[in-house]
Amino acid sequence: MSKRDLRDLSLGELKKWVVANDLKPYAVTQIIQWLYEKRATSLAEMTNLSKKARELLQATFTLESLSVATLAPATDGTVKIGFRLADGAIIESVLMPQKDRITLCLSSQVGCAMGCTFCKTATMKLVRNLTQFEILGQVLAALKFLESEDPRAQRIKSLASSETLGNIVYMGMGEPLHNFGPVVESIRILLDQQAFDFSQRKVTVSTCGLAPQIVQFGREVPARLAVSLNAANDQSRTAIMPINQRYDLEKLMAACRDYAQGKRYPVTFEYVLMKDLNDSRKDAAELVRCIANTPCKVNLIPFNEYEGSPYHRPDEERILAFHKYLADRGFQVNIRYSKGLDAMAACGQLAISLTEEELRCSESLAS
Repeated sequence: MSKRDLRDLSLGELKKWVVANDLKPYAVTQIIQWLYEKRATSLAEMTNLSKKARELLQATFTLESLSVATLAPATDGTVKIGFRLADGAIIESVLMPQKDRITLCLSSQVGCAMGCTFCKTATMKLVRNLTQFEILGQVLAALKFLESEDPRAQRIKSLASSETLGNIVYMGMGEPLHNFGPVVESIRILLDQQAFDFSQRKVTVSTCGLAPQIVQFGREVPARLAVSLNAANDQSRTAIMPINQRYDLEKLMAACRDYAQGKRYPVTFEYVLMKDLNDSRKDAAELVRCIANTPCKVNLIPFNEYEGSPYHRPDEERILAFHKYLADRGFQVNIRYSKGLDAMAACGQLAISLTEEELRCSESLAS
């Protein structure tokens, strides 16, 4: 039987393990600091732990690291990182230099079961969920890369005028709230002061609209929420986002309002603009009516084209007109031009070619 990676333990599980093995309570803090602040690569490094604690850890757990399979730089400085997991599956993360900060877009699943017709990841279907370690491993690997002498890392830091990660967004491969437990527990560790110590304002989870999980998420962790909306009537949204059949706009907006209650942060609605599909003045008016009673801001994302997609990017004039319609009605609205387009690292472009065996696995999971 293979050993479990120590970083797969939630904070609660780690505390229970320490108690169950009759270790001093402060061992929890020591272990957390070694794993995430000092970023230990072996259990033997944890020299301030008692001999008993080190022996127990080495007998029970392991410390692995994600294997970097590919590094694809884009002309704007963005770097897409492909990680090969222990079972051979590959996931992708994206490091993006932005004004005064570096953002990591990480994955939560291998593939995705949601079937959004405009997203390339959906073509993979769902292979499996990521573990807590596989999620946090992307963060650890990104930090290590940024500390390296690799010229691509140096360029990211130069463009962002920053030396390390500023933002974490769960917007890569997969639907984060479909892998609820590991995603929530990984966020708890990202926010923990003894671990990564990220600000609540700097961690964002994107969802296609799993309404019950949105409510639960809002009550369990104080991170930001982004909802991929993309249409403001049920017929149009169901046509491009099958999840709308299960959780229609009425259910989704009620969940978003529940999330926003008592929060310091509004919901961010992500709206991918697709030519002649959802980019008209009528569509903008429907969007205004849909979100009017929800504390929110809106990110308009011009569609990022890829081979085989039936959708196209609207003309710039159309994009600006849609933006103006919302802004004139008092909404906080931004046009988010995606980074990494020429490296297929932009929003909606992440996908890995699957083997026949992986395709059979994904079809089984999706059925």
